[in-house]
Amino acid sequence: MSRRLSQGGRLIDRSRTLHFTVDGRRYGGFAGDTLASALLASNRTLMGRSFKYHRPRGVVSSGAEEPNALFGLGTGDRFEPNQRATMTELYPDLTALSQNRWPNLEQDLGGLISRAARVLPAGFYYKTFLRPRVFWKHVYEPVIRALAGLGHAPAEKDADRYEHFNVTVDVLIVGGGVAGLQAARRAGAAGLRVLLVEQTAQWGGRAPVDGAVIEGKPADAWITGVLSELQSMPNVHMRPRTMGAGVYDHGYALVYERVTDHVSGAQGPRHRLWRVRAGRILTTTGALERPLSFAGNDLPGVMLAGAVRDYVVNHAVTPGERVLVVTNNDDAYRTALALSEAGVTVPAIVDARPGGGGALAEAARSAGLRVLTGTAIAGLSGKRHVTGAALCLQDGTGEVTEQIACDTVAMSGGWSPVVHLWSHCGGKLTWDVDEVMFRPDPNRPPTGADGRGFVEAAGAANGYLATADILGDADRAARAVTEALGRSLDDAPAPQAEREETAPIRAVWTMPEKAPVKLREKMWLDYQNDVKVSDVALAAQEGFESVEHAKRYTTLGMATDQGKLSNINGLAILADTLGAEIPAVGTTTFRPPYTPISIGSVAGEARGDLFQPIRRTPLHHLHEAAGAVFEPVGHWRRPYAFPRDGETVAQAVEREILTVRHKVGLLDASTLGKIIVKGPDAGRFVDMIYTNKMSTLKVGRCRYGLMCSENGFLMDDGVVARLDEQTFLCHTTSGGADHIHAHMEDWLQTEWWDWQVYVANVTEQYAQIAVAGPKAREVLETVGGMDVAKDAMAFMDWADGALAGIPARVFRISFSGELSYEIAVPASRGEALWQALRSAGETHGIAPYGTEALHVLRAEKGLIMIGDETDGTVVPQDLGLDWAISKKKDDFIGMRGQQRRELSRPDRWKLVGLETLSGGVLPDGAYAVEEGRNANGQRNVQGRVTSTYRSPTLGRGIAMGLVRNGPDRTGEVLDFPGTDGVVHRARIVSPAFYDPEGERQNV
Repeated sequence: MSRRLSQGGRLIDRSRTLHFTVDGRRYGGFAGDTLASALLASNRTLMGRSFKYHRPRGVVSSGAEEPNALFGLGTGDRFEPNQRATMTELYPDLTALSQNRWPNLEQDLGGLISRAARVLPAGFYYKTFLRPRVFWKHVYEPVIRALAGLGHAPAEKDADRYEHFNVTVDVLIVGGGVAGLQAARRAGAAGLRVLLVEQTAQWGGRAPVDGAVIEGKPADAWITGVLSELQSMPNVHMRPRTMGAGVYDHGYALVYERVTDHVSGAQGPRHRLWRVRAGRILTTTGALERPLSFAGNDLPGVMLAGAVRDYVVNHAVTPGERVLVVTNNDDAYRTALALSEAGVTVPAIVDARPGGGGALAEAARSAGLRVLTGTAIAGLSGKRHVTGAALCLQDGTGEVTEQIACDTVAMSGGWSPVVHLWSHCGGKLTWDVDEVMFRPDPNRPPTGADGRGFVEAAGAANGYLATADILGDADRAARAVTEALGRSLDDAPAPQAEREETAPIRAVWTMPEKAPVKLREKMWLDYQNDVKVSDVALAAQEGFESVEHAKRYTTLGMATDQGKLSNINGLAILADTLGAEIPAVGTTTFRPPYTPISIGSVAGEARGDLFQPIRRTPLHHLHEAAGAVFEPVGHWRRPYAFPRDGETVAQAVEREILTVRHKVGLLDASTLGKIIVKGPDAGRFVDMIYTNKMSTLKVGRCRYGLMCSENGFLMDDGVVARLDEQTFLCHTTSGGADHIHAHMEDWLQTEWWDWQVYVANVTEQYAQIAVAGPKAREVLETVGGMDVAKDAMAFMDWADGALAGIPARVFRISFSGELSYEIAVPASRGEALWQALRSAGETHGIAPYGTEALHVLRAEKGLIMIGDETDGTVVPQDLGLDWAISKKKDDFIGMRGQQRRELSRPDRWKLVGLETLSGGVLPDGAYAVEEGRNANGQRNVQGRVTSTYRSPTLGRGIAMGLVRNGPDRTGEVLDFPGTDGVVHRARIVSPAFYDPEGERQNV
């Protein structure tokens, strides 16, 4: 049985008892306990069920690598599934729920599946669920969905708050063990800005548990002194409970902080996601102990030796009364000695090495512990917990040599450096045959834009396991980082630590080495996903020889722990099966985050009202006062129409259109994207961004331009104005500004990083107002301040000046086909200009118009609208915009894409105008059908409606659409079936319905 020891426990406070509930049963623990240690102290060793076979599972580790002890924490709107008991700090009235069982953990009916394990090997689902076909929908899928998943998804809205935090530092150090502390100490002393993070609540890592002596002092004392030193440095910041989640290009890292998980009902954010920009990143993330593969190694009571030591030393908890230790390295002897000192019986230390261990083995013998060398575990007895072990020779086939009664097995298969962060951004690994581990290759680090490494690994994360070596390597890494950042360190030596003589580790991938299939079928690699040694061998046998393929075929390493315990053993088994060396097989890809992070932390404060903040123009409240009806346009809210008393919205739209055609209208165009492109290479840049040639544009002139994706499809359009020889102002669609700005930055940063160009999104810095209609010039002349006559400001000219005393930039451009000016003023002056224009235009019948009138006005002129005439599959040539594609340029984004055969077919759907024979309005999105049906029994189609309106100007319905060979078929009549069963007939005409020569805008 597991229990609390009467003495010890370096992390617990026995004076503070905390009560908690698991599956409705109340337990007690101490402050400083984790949920796992408190449950072990209460003799609860069954903590979960495996995913596939629902086998009983107990805690196997003491840290973030835990695959078994997963619980749903909290209740109601604070419930969160799949939380590791080993990382959950105990707090008052904690409530937990076990997972993946029914009706309860002890009597899980899902456990019946394990009886069919022999016919449910790896990959069985790829073969089993093919026939009969009808079973998939009615039998297989419902059953699979019912069994899928571990915990229950939260049913209520999350009541907690999350936040993001951005910080720039010289050095980010991930890992707060002795290596991280020493590196931070040195970098901090050099004056560097240091951020040191540690995923647990304690500093110092394993050194105190392992009994390290540093500078003649116990590790705890040395750690306390260094912490005091670091806390006195204003340039060093330390964050416990903070995990390095991922490393990305350019020194960017994500760091995940559990701010209040350990405090019940605490105020403030629950989790914080740090976005860190660091000059250099130092990973001192330690190493993870590997399990050993022997028959029955998944039973509750089988644990990592280091974890057993953690529970004994840190929490004064012994996982059992008779603990058998099995190992292939010296470190596990520390666990045996710690257990013996705590008064726990250790019936034997089973060492697979014929020669046994070094100094620690001698210490164990001196303590009266029995050491069996060259020995292995042939199998365990017990159904829901370990009750005994059968021993055999490691070099044999599993013949039992001895039976030992025990209730716990502490196993150690060696240590693997935590190389995840090193690998996230391309750092390579090398196989260390002597230490039996993958470790960072210093000659192939993650590199930055300058080709130099920006990540250093140190300590156990770099393959050094002895405390003295860890401290020395941390000092070396700190020196390398400091010098790379232009600082220097003094010549002070690294702290000295006592060193122990150790014997070499032996690579042990199965126990015994020549185990037959019968035993291999009971050796577990991935505890959560129920992957066995025999499953990996089967994957190789069936042709899945790549480690990535074998992973997906068996699901090895695809559980919530992402293979932290299983991957190295699994790839070693794969290599052995293939007769290959381990380095030749390689590793699976390490991807962020290192451990799961909450979805809430990813969202941060972008939830509820802040999920998608509504953007309003500087004139929004004036529109509200005018009774505008709004519509969403991207994140913006724009006036759809301005209905007057007694008017319907449709009537208001018609009135607004006629006002623009016959008088003058005002449009709030502030939402149009405005991006400044500036620099010596600005002309070269806009020539690549746009399909037409912008570098020849004269200062003071505007030009309409198209932007395409690299595939050649039209993605945005707008007017470009040249402000000076090195500056362009690029207008985009309302919904496209952010996307186009990101598009420009993407190309600048990844392809043309050496071009001297700067881009800035200034959309919200300006209010922009369109004055459109035959009386537009008269209104501006009444306002006064600038000469807007035809001779002074021709079509597609722009000029700076002042209107009504307000600094303004006036563009002579039109999206309505009428005489039109667009006026940009500082956002804070937009309201004043709008009111001045309203007053000046009162005698001319001026009135505001909304987006729907704008759409009809442009459709009457045959002007396209991004998102209506385009859908991500349309190229400019489809819309008759060949004239906007330069024949004088060697290249632009999308040029090669448009040269593909599919995009230059002569029979592509192309833009046309459509007039119904009845004069009515075509249904929006309706398809033009033709004779015959396709393979799915649907009518064949030859085109579709992209925009359709009633034109009050023309007194009939008008539409634009894409039709196969459309312009060549002018005059043909097509059928457009509606969803109501009515077939609408429309004739193909020119898309320019009104003033096709453009005379009205050139006055």
